[in-house]
Amino acid sequence: MVPRPDHNISRANISENAVKVLYRLRNSGFEAYLVGGGVRDLLLGREPKDFDVATDALPEQVKQVFRNCRLIGRRFRLAHVFFGREIIEVATFRSMGDGSADDSRKVENGMILRDNVYGTIEEDAQRRDFTINALYYNIGDFSVVDYADGLTDLNNGVLRLLGDPEQRYREDPVRMLRAVRFAGKLGFRIDASCETPLSSMVSLLDDVPAARLFEEVLKLFLGGAALETFEKLRHYDMFGHLFPATEEALSHEDHDFPITFVNRGLDNTDSRIRDGKPVTPAFLFAVLLWEPVRLRAAAYEADGMPPIPALQEAGRDVLAEQAQRVLIPKRISYPMRDIWQMQPRFLSRGGKRPQRLITHPKFRAAYDFLLLRAQAGEAEMELAEWWTDFQKGNPQEQGQMAGQERRGRSGRRRRRRPRKAKPSDE
Repeated sequence: MVPRPDHNISRANISENAVKVLYRLRNSGFEAYLVGGGVRDLLLGREPKDFDVATDALPEQVKQVFRNCRLIGRRFRLAHVFFGREIIEVATFRSMGDGSADDSRKVENGMILRDNVYGTIEEDAQRRDFTINALYYNIGDFSVVDYADGLTDLNNGVLRLLGDPEQRYREDPVRMLRAVRFAGKLGFRIDASCETPLSSMVSLLDDVPAARLFEEVLKLFLGGAALETFEKLRHYDMFGHLFPATEEALSHEDHDFPITFVNRGLDNTDSRIRDGKPVTPAFLFAVLLWEPVRLRAAAYEADGMPPIPALQEAGRDVLAEQAQRVLIPKRISYPMRDIWQMQPRFLSRGGKRPQRLITHPKFRAAYDFLLLRAQAGEAEMELAEWWTDFQKGNPQEQGQMAGQERRGRSGRRRRRRPRKAKPSDE
């Protein structure tokens, strides 16, 4: 136990709602601790993204304490306490027992399919994945409780699994992704005993439900270290198990722009997160899957299909194949298609088309996508610059720019045909 004077965690840096949950559970006669990433990040001087609570109260008891609570999950039974848009996740201490008496724990081929066997805080600590996530903040005396020597690893910048690494990866292959995510996000090194099995066990990711992998991909790339994480995923041969078509395209690139495009897109995502700007998952996934879509569309065009239908067909194909690994929901895949399908429309700069295009709801995202393509060398920079200037102009200036483009293509001003004379009433 580390007493309050010997660590840097202050209640002032903890979510007010998380503090409410901790105190209300404690006042109701239960143990209550802040646990996991929130404690880890506070100790590192970082601002936690969310705050999780561990308690000896059963999920049903937590629901009795909080009217604003909903129980979720079958694999892991959890309580979510709602405070407007903020959710405080409350988990009951889990045991090392096998749950054979009441079927509360189910393991199949080494993978944990259900785990709702409850126990003590000491057992709960041993069930967590990494030592740096097995740290507990006690709201009772403001101490930090460390059952796994996590503070030592935290101070040394080391990611170490609790227990046998191979067994822990088999129990939940997503732990391999979490190792890469924490290494990229925190700048930590993966302990050799945990790093060595990665390349030989990466195929276990193929057995993880595609819907769950979607949530993990969001965590991987929206944590502020997308570019570093991408490089580590490729280093450990994990990226190809998440995005096989993209990895295939990148591994056979004959120009620099595919990898440059992805790198710039991920770096742009990191910059926006650092600046507190919004990041849309649709743009992120559109970047990650663009190269296989572009190549498929080019093949369809070579067979005689027009550019826009070729892109539409290629997008459908790639998304259908991608769903076998990472299932992208429609609320994200539809905007992705808009971003892709607007790219050839940027080539049409004459007449009324540019002014119609900038009214499209996804114009800004598609334009940003065009900028990335130009910066990577895949699209003409002059094209991107034209659209940059076009947006800045007023309607009259926009009309002049579009008119110049139209005349430039024909080489002369287009004349209107004279109207036919109407027949006389006489």
